[in-house]
Amino acid sequence: MQKYRKIYQDIVLKIMNRQWQHMLPSEHELSQMYEASRETIRKALALLSQEGYIQKVHGKGSLIIEKQMLDFPVSGIVSFKEMMHKQGIEATTSVELLEQVQADAYQADCLDISVGTSMWQLIRVREINGEKVILDLDYLNQEIVEQLPMAACQDSIYEYLEGQLGLGISFAQKEITVENPTAHDIQLLDMEGFSNVVVIRSKVYLEDARLFQFTESRHRPDKFRFVDFARRVHG
Repeated sequence: MQKYRKIYQDIVLKIMNRQWQHMLPSEHELSQMYEASRETIRKALALLSQEGYIQKVHGKGSLIIEKQMLDFPVSGIVSFKEMMHKQGIEATTSVELLEQVQADAYQADCLDISVGTSMWQLIRVREINGEKVILDLDYLNQEIVEQLPMAACQDSIYEYLEGQLGLGISFAQKEITVENPTAHDIQLLDMEGFSNVVVIRSKVYLEDARLFQFTESRHRPDKFRFVDFARRVHG
């Protein structure tokens, strides 16, 4: 077996045993540890990156991601609170902005309403393990959601809508892209060393097919993997 593959296997074992939990040692340290050339270490690191165990972060080194990634369902409709509870993860939400505005042309198009219609604009930052990794931008039609308490925004909007307002949330249309970070991403998220974000734009509908929410969820790419289940239909 080639030496870089042996090194790769040993590093994977150490990661699985949580000998290294956040960052790998530097290339220089690994070279000394395994008595190997820097080129051999780089081949091992490239394989680790390819297999999803690490992400090279400019200026920091090799970030271990295999144990840090969170499953985020693509096809389902689940609140952030529900997702974190299911995976046993402690997280916090901070509300950066909550205001009632009149929809401009872009917002009106997102919510399929007329320009000037009253809506809620909400910006929230999600923090996991001390790192700000998700920026959620939400528009909600105020003709449907008349009141939007700050407490609900900090906890769970869907719990409030379903439990307090009796609204039935039914389905969503989603678009997933990888984009360059915006000024807001850089300002509000811990983006040092990361050059892109994963963006999910969703239009969410009630059981009576009314569109009530547009959300743009912007994720730092090292923390999340997006999962789905598909079944082949024959005939």
